[in-house]
Amino acid sequence: MNIYVGNLPFSVGDDELRNLFEAHGEVQSAKVIMDRETGQPRGFGFVEMPDSAGQAAISALHGHNLDGRDLKVNEAKPREPRSGGGGGGGGNRW
Repeated sequence: MNIYVGNLPFSVGDDELRNLFEAHGEVQSAKVIMDRETGQPRGFGFVEMPDSAGQAAISALHGHNLDGRDLKVNEAKPREPRSGGGGGGGGNRW
């Protein structure tokens, strides 16, 4: 199961995220998302766990206060495909 973890303190890295979730079961991966331009954490991440452990972690950690911030923890939803196609085209130029 892929779990979204939001409202993370900016001081939390991959290892701290993994440690937080390991108390609730096996963690297959834990990743804090970084800003491509600044290299700073964006305040959210993703954790992969087996389904049963993932449900337990969501129940235990949603709303959990970490360094003054209440975590938002739920099952990650598949990413919406970006609408491609380059800028908006504006009528005919003839």
